[in-house]
Amino acid sequence: EREEAAVEGAALLEWPEQKMAQSIEDWYKEMPIVTRTYLTLSFLTTVLCSLEVISPFTVYFNLKLITEKLQLWRLISSFLFFGNLGLDFLFHMFFLTRYCRLLEEGSFRSRTADFVYMLLFGGTLLLICASFAQIQFLGQSLTFMMVYVWARRNQHVNMSLLGLFNFTAPYLPWVLAIFSLVLGSSPVVDVIGMIAGHLYYFLEDIYPAMRGRRLLKTPGILKVIFDNQHHLD
Repeated sequence: EREEAAVEGAALLEWPEQKMAQSIEDWYKEMPIVTRTYLTLSFLTTVLCSLEVISPFTVYFNLKLITEKLQLWRLISSFLFFGNLGLDFLFHMFFLTRYCRLLEEGSFRSRTADFVYMLLFGGTLLLICASFAQIQFLGQSLTFMMVYVWARRNQHVNMSLLGLFNFTAPYLPWVLAIFSLVLGSSPVVDVIGMIAGHLYYFLEDIYPAMRGRRLLKTPGILKVIFDNQHHLD
């Protein structure tokens, strides 16, 4: 029995590189399509900027360059850069992946087109806000929008911050905003994300319950694209 225990103990200590790589690969492949795509593009954009393969000056939001120089890619690339590699980057990658996935696999399960429409709706609001607030990068704001929507739809979920104090899900965006502020981020970026999240939540969840009709309807073209993809999968 001691020999068997020793063998089992040794097996637990062994973690071959191939097994670790396979575990990461499985984790990545198990992500739903929208979460996986957004995480991949954000990670690659941020890393390539950090390695100076591309410059952050080519991806930030600039309304003048978009309208006058037709640099339309900035409408998307401004959501993909998350600053220098470090604790703040890991912090935002974790919450982007977690809450994007929770939404996509939760209230938007089998409704990929509706989820994409939510991101487009929120992204449009954030671009409008950025035009007035002089915000160059919007990925953090979009992440906070997703956190806000998830938190409002899971109001009775109990949460804890580092085991220090407990709170319910609706307070999560504010807790993260304070934590983000401690890490040196601008609170304006987080707040406009929460505003976009609140407006979506009101129009999609509150208003239909009050008036009996929906104001936000997913365009048919998105239904055709993503519903067809869902059936193929």
